[in-house]
Amino acid sequence: MPKPNLAIRTVIFSMLGNVALAAIKFLAGIFGNSYALIADGIESTVDIFSSVLVLLGLKYAARPADDNHPYGHGKAEPLITFLVVTFLIISAFTIAWQAVVNIQTPHELPESWTLMVLGGIIIWKEVSYQVVMNRSKKLKSSSLKAEAWHHRSDAITSVAAFVGISIALFGGEGFEVADDYAAMIACAFILYNCYGIFRPALGEVMDENNFEELTEEIRVISLQVPGVEGTEKCYIRKAGMKYHVDLHAHVRGDLTVTEGHHISHQLKDALINKIPELGNVLIHIEPS
Repeated sequence: MPKPNLAIRTVIFSMLGNVALAAIKFLAGIFGNSYALIADGIESTVDIFSSVLVLLGLKYAARPADDNHPYGHGKAEPLITFLVVTFLIISAFTIAWQAVVNIQTPHELPESWTLMVLGGIIIWKEVSYQVVMNRSKKLKSSSLKAEAWHHRSDAITSVAAFVGISIALFGGEGFEVADDYAAMIACAFILYNCYGIFRPALGEVMDENNFEELTEEIRVISLQVPGVEGTEKCYIRKAGMKYHVDLHAHVRGDLTVTEGHHISHQLKDALINKIPELGNVLIHIEPS
């Protein structure tokens, strides 16, 4: 299956799961007297909208190169990641604000059955995290990584809610606010994860060249091409799921322009055939 299609199917999987979980959390939170569950539902609702953004971003990033975008449209992916992080931050502060309001407002203890609901949610979100994160690593997708961390942050808020409800039920009257404090603690985890999502996407937009393993693989493959005697500069930048490479290759100084041109094409073809993740490969020939 082509990588863009696999990425899109992964996002649809996340989106459908979030729709179902948001409904379950809201209903369980309302009827079970648990704001931590309602806060969880708010985050899942935000996740639905962010998944839509990721879906649109992946479809746009998968568009082929054109005259105005000779390197393709892959840079749309980290930009969508920034929007996803913004949604996460907004949801975290919304949950924290409502938790503060609830702490100041007397309310009933949560129902004990909400713990069973949370247990199922935690398991499902962790499974979803593992599935989406594995896909993000396979596809080298920053937006899928952000989508995976949505699931992990959701699992964290659910764990916090589980702990808060347990404390409230165990402590009884006077411990009702444990549920709300749990929601606030979960917000801190969400904000911490936001940086982990944001930083790699920023590096992608700024064309950070920090692909040591890929650089070494390129150099090893290059030396296997007849006529290439060595490599020098190797610049790599990521755009969506593709890596664009500028490589300086050494050849014999007495070769003709035509011979050097032929070697550069052989080298480019060898790199693209052996590393499918590569996009544009620019070879600069230098005399050794």
